[in-house]
Amino acid sequence: MAQRHLDPTDRAPAGASPGPHTPGDPHPHPTPDAPPPPPHSHPDTDALASYLRAQATEFLRALRRHRESGASPNGASPAARSATPPAPSTGHVDTARALRRAARRLSGTLHTFQPLLDADWAETMRPELAWLSGTLAMEHAYASRLERLLQALHRLSGSPSLPAPRPVTGRTAAAPVPFATPPGTSGTPGTPAPPTTQPDRGNLTVGAAKAGALLDRQLTLARTRAHSTALQALGSSRFHAVADKVALLASEVPLRATGPLTAPAAATAADLRPLATAAKDRLADAVAALPLVTAGSPYNAQALVHGLSPDPSPHPQDAPWHQVRLLLRLHRYAVEVLTGAYPGAAADSGGSEGADGCADVRLIAAGEALDRHRDASEAAAAAAQAARTPRIAPATAYALGVLHADQRHEVEAARYAFQHSWRKEPVRLP
Repeated sequence: MAQRHLDPTDRAPAGASPGPHTPGDPHPHPTPDAPPPPPHSHPDTDALASYLRAQATEFLRALRRHRESGASPNGASPAARSATPPAPSTGHVDTARALRRAARRLSGTLHTFQPLLDADWAETMRPELAWLSGTLAMEHAYASRLERLLQALHRLSGSPSLPAPRPVTGRTAAAPVPFATPPGTSGTPGTPAPPTTQPDRGNLTVGAAKAGALLDRQLTLARTRAHSTALQALGSSRFHAVADKVALLASEVPLRATGPLTAPAAATAADLRPLATAAKDRLADAVAALPLVTAGSPYNAQALVHGLSPDPSPHPQDAPWHQVRLLLRLHRYAVEVLTGAYPGAAADSGGSEGADGCADVRLIAAGEALDRHRDASEAAAAAAQAARTPRIAPATAYALGVLHADQRHEVEAARYAFQHSWRKEPVRLP
């Protein structure tokens, strides 16, 4: 996985967190273990402190559910930790998502509003939360990437049976992905042959099974390693130190201005709007630097110039878009702090990462487009990496090349969707 330019809010879908009330809300939603603000606090400071306490409380709730279940981040029981189970339960996945979500929001909020917080505490806490969020996200990322690539191979090759990724186990050996054997080739006994009306797609159909098996081996191995890394992280002293600090944050927010201030000084120190505006301006500048004119058509052939180049580094065109995605998240979190429109307990069952907690439909659509851009970009990189495997059959390399081009076209479609939604006038949901 390529490193991002910003670390505070990286990676993927998550659960929800409780939503404390905004100042003046006639129906407050108190969070447990959250004492009332001190009498000398400023209303804007209250909003920031309430947001941080709410996210810290949600983090602790998810951690408690994880410990009560006695499971790994994705559902392994203590007796089965040496061999990860084939299919994690939805509840355990939601717990891991809730942990990631709360860590992302805490880290992103500390990044944006750091001038209002204790400097030493924020500088120490933010990278630790980013480390935790990124570590917990890797296994889900590899699993989603494999599923995306196998579905694309199925769609491109016309295989009558949808290939299913293997369960994650401690073993790295992989059985072939169950693509149906094409006509005229020898296949595994018991594998049904496709109907005679199935269109013959030549080398793509022949190479798709081996390409799927190769991707399955590589990404399942990466997923297994990410699972082991997550287990080690959750049992480490580093994680327990982070959890202890979050527990303290749930009851006391270390603001920079801890004593009574005069009215002008308090207004200057506690006003969140300039910092939120600065986050919005950074996003606007990054979007202005994007080649939106080039992304004005759904499929931009110029973006495929680099193709399967021997350079293993990330696609040079993707980095600015990934940066915009992270800046968009920071802007969304800043809006949540100001408006109080962040996810509540009713959204705890799940939901799109792009849609939760944000009432601006333009930001929702833009975030979803950039998430698709990230997923397709990383999937294309995985296909390109597999195509560089030594001594693979020409038909396999051909199928992986077609798969890479397909995912790069998905990247361009996501860029087009982003520029289409971003240029619309902001619309607020009722």
